[in-house]
Amino acid sequence: MTVRRGALIGCGFFARNHMNGWAEVEGAEIVAVCDRDFAKAERMQADFKVSHAYADAEAMLRAEKLDFVDVVTTSPFHRPLVELAARHGVAAICQKPFADSQADAEAMVSACEKAGVPLAVHENFRWQRPFIEIADRIAKGRIGRPTYARISFRHSFDYYKNQPYLAEVERLSLMDIGLHLYDLARHLLGEVETLSCLTQRVNPIVRGEDAFTSLLGHAGGAVCVVECSAFAKYEPDPFPQTTAVVEGTEGTLELTRGYRLFEHHPGSVTETDVDVALPAWGEKPWQVVQQSVVAFERHFIDVLNGKSEAQPSGAHNLGTMALALASYESAATGSIIRMKDWREGGRD
Repeated sequence: MTVRRGALIGCGFFARNHMNGWAEVEGAEIVAVCDRDFAKAERMQADFKVSHAYADAEAMLRAEKLDFVDVVTTSPFHRPLVELAARHGVAAICQKPFADSQADAEAMVSACEKAGVPLAVHENFRWQRPFIEIADRIAKGRIGRPTYARISFRHSFDYYKNQPYLAEVERLSLMDIGLHLYDLARHLLGEVETLSCLTQRVNPIVRGEDAFTSLLGHAGGAVCVVECSAFAKYEPDPFPQTTAVVEGTEGTLELTRGYRLFEHHPGSVTETDVDVALPAWGEKPWQVVQQSVVAFERHFIDVLNGKSEAQPSGAHNLGTMALALASYESAATGSIIRMKDWREGGRD
């Protein structure tokens, strides 16, 4: 088996899930870690028994023979790091948000296309077991042609304890969870033609929006409501579960709390438990998210080995980025955005 040599750049909070995931992936080895705060890189190196730690990504790429980098930094660093990897002929995974502007996202896609290396975006919601199952059933025609969906992520989990910078950003929920939910909408229902969005700032400690509700009109006629709140009060708190309904011409798929998937047809309903086993390194309630990281990373090794196309690729994620950015315009103006016109207008 060919072992693909990788490096992780950015040794913050969520990066530990990436490293634990890579330890489970056959055919992959993380041989170096990098962080501008070298003490963080050294801790990651020691905890995961990685060969080398660096404070400078350029120095790492010159010194190491790599097949890929896994970029887990905050978004302002994504473009320079992805373009750096492309210059060295190294494939890249980039955490979301892919970029802060459409121009930066397009530049990364262009750099990797010119270098002839794969670029994937770590949109791991579509790699959660419940949504793998939903997508598979839709593809097999189990509910006929999808006509309506609702994708919901509502809770009051304290993001800001482990990621305090989030409370200070001006663009919050849409560029954090919103990107995941929009990627799911496109994955399940296809491309979006129209969008309208309302945003809310509910938690007084945040600068940006911490809730939004969007209505998407998809090519082919399906509509989708996408909703998110980081300040919704439920007991028990459902974080980090995403619930969903997809109605079709022949039936309905309903994902409820507790990872129960119901398939409805006239006169019948079946129920499936789509939870996952807790990884040895994991902890509840994160198990479905943590397992999705492993699933995505296994997929990326298949991409490097020519067995699959990146899902989602950087090029595909341009459409998801456009939805999130256009949502701010819709919320500010109270308008319905026609995505073709928005993209042709070159707005960020």
